[in-house]
Amino acid sequence: MIKSKDIAALILCAGRSSRMGDFKPLLPLGRDNFIERIIGLYRGVGIEDIVVVCGHEAQLVMPELTRLGVSFVKNQHYDQGMFSSIQTGVRQLGGQSLAFFLQPADIPFVQPDTIQSLIAAFSNGETDICRPCYLGKHGHPPLISLALSGPILEFAEAGGMRALLARYAEKSRDVQCNDPGILLDIDTPEDYEKALKIYSP
Repeated sequence: MIKSKDIAALILCAGRSSRMGDFKPLLPLGRDNFIERIIGLYRGVGIEDIVVVCGHEAQLVMPELTRLGVSFVKNQHYDQGMFSSIQTGVRQLGGQSLAFFLQPADIPFVQPDTIQSLIAAFSNGETDICRPCYLGKHGHPPLISLALSGPILEFAEAGGMRALLARYAEKSRDVQCNDPGILLDIDTPEDYEKALKIYSP
């Protein structure tokens, strides 16, 4: 049985937050901020191998990550898009981890039960990718086998991560979750205000 200690979390924190108009990872959510809440999610289920990829406004978030005791790496080419940050992060993963969660920093309301359900689904050994689903829609974070780290680092075609993972559809599994948070991507001030009203601290 695969356990939380066998799993890593790769948190993407390099984007410009252009539609928000403010740096999303440090926006407050009750007593926490986005990045602190997400790190707490993974630590709360026993995942300690956490890597955060920084880029835009890295100088703002790195002191926070140091305070939280989390490993981080800066993507010098973050303007090339999210896939470049994924590749930067995957290069930092290693050790004993068998798979990693791919977690954008602007999806802060995923529930612990969802993370545990994805680990349980991955444990059957028949899949390389487990994707959370709510009401028939795929959300974040997918759980991806580190066996795909080579293909991820070598991929240089259009479409980024979505296109690459589509090549492994036969090794993917959809995991149904009663968790609307997997779909709640906070991109705009309106999204943020709505989320604060729906989710208590």
